[in-house]
Amino acid sequence: MPMPPPPERSFASDNAAPAHPEVLEEIRRANHGHALAYGADPWTAGVEGSFAALLDRPVSVSLVANGTGANVLALATLLEPGAAVICSDWSHVATDEAAAPERILGSKLIAVPSEDGRLHPDRIREQARNLGNIHHAQPGVVSITQATEWGTLYTIDQIGEICDVAHGHGMTVHLDGARIANAVAALGGDPSTLRRMVVETGVDVVSFGGTKNGLLGAEAVIHLDPARARRAAYLRKQVNQLVSKMRFVAAQFTAALRDDNWLRWAEHANRSARVLHAATAPLLGAAAPAAPAVNSIFPVLDPGVARALREWSFFWPWDSERDQYRWMTAWDTTEEDIDRFAAGLAHLVRADGN
Repeated sequence: MPMPPPPERSFASDNAAPAHPEVLEEIRRANHGHALAYGADPWTAGVEGSFAALLDRPVSVSLVANGTGANVLALATLLEPGAAVICSDWSHVATDEAAAPERILGSKLIAVPSEDGRLHPDRIREQARNLGNIHHAQPGVVSITQATEWGTLYTIDQIGEICDVAHGHGMTVHLDGARIANAVAALGGDPSTLRRMVVETGVDVVSFGGTKNGLLGAEAVIHLDPARARRAAYLRKQVNQLVSKMRFVAAQFTAALRDDNWLRWAEHANRSARVLHAATAPLLGAAAPAAPAVNSIFPVLDPGVARALREWSFFWPWDSERDQYRWMTAWDTTEEDIDRFAAGLAHLVRADGN
C-alpha cells in the first residue's frame, strides 16, 4: 500500500513555521508613513513599556534581529576582559552558533558536560576553582538555556540556585530564552511565572525569543538591571544588530505581547507535542520517548523507518549514535497534521515489522 498523504506542516522545527497572521497585520499597520530609525519610534517605546509591565519592574530592552545576535549582544554586555562563559555542552551558544560568541567577543566558552542539556550548579563550583589563576580564563558569566536544546526545563528553584552560586563567585547569569515562551507555558502559563523565573531568581540578562514563536524575525535582549545595560546601545551596533527600521521588529513584539498572545501560541505548540506523543508512542513501543515537557520529542527510530519517514515528511536527526531524532511542533500545528504523521509512521512500522 502507498504512504498516506504527508502532513501539510512538517515537524522539522518551530523555526520552519510561518509568521502568525496577527504579527503580519501589525507589521502592515506599522508600514504607514515615516518613523525615525534605530528605535526612535513609538512602536519600540511601546514594546519597552510592555516588557517593563510584563516583568513588573524597570528594564532595559534591546530589540535585535536573530537569536545568535541576541546571545552575542547579551554576553557582550556582561563580559569583562579576560572573562569566560560557563555553559552546557548542549547549549546553543556552544554548538549551533558557529563559534560566533568566541570569534566576535574574543572570550572562551567553557562548555561543561550535561546529560539533558541542563547545567548543574556543581559544574559552576568546579570552574570557580580557576578564579585567581592567571593561566586560566576567568569564569565571569554563566549561560543557561530555558527550555534546553533537549526540551528539558529548569525549575524556578534550580535557576535560583544557579544564580546564587554564580553570584556568590562574582559571576553574572545570562538566560538564553529562544523558547522561553514554551518554558513559561509549561511551568505555569501566566506572566507571573516569567517574573518568578527571571526576576525573583536573580537572572541578569535574558535573550527573549520571538522568532520560534510566531514572529517573522525578532528577539529581545532584556537587562533586568538597567544599569548593566549602559553599553548595550553601542555594543548592539558593533555586533551588527542595530536594525535601521526598528519599528518593524517592534511591531512583531507588539502583536505577541498583546493579550498574552506569546503564551497562547507557545501553549498550543506544547499541547500539540503532547498530542503527537500520545499518537506515536504506542507505535514505537519500548523505544517511545518520554512525554514532552515543551514542544519537542526525541524518538529513537529504526534507520530504515527514519529514512523513509524523513523523505515523506522531513525532520532533523539529533543523536546519530543512538538513532535519535527530533520532532517539533509549532504555533500552527493542527490535529490533522498529527493524524497524518502518525498514520505515516504506522504504515512504515507495520511494513518494517513484516
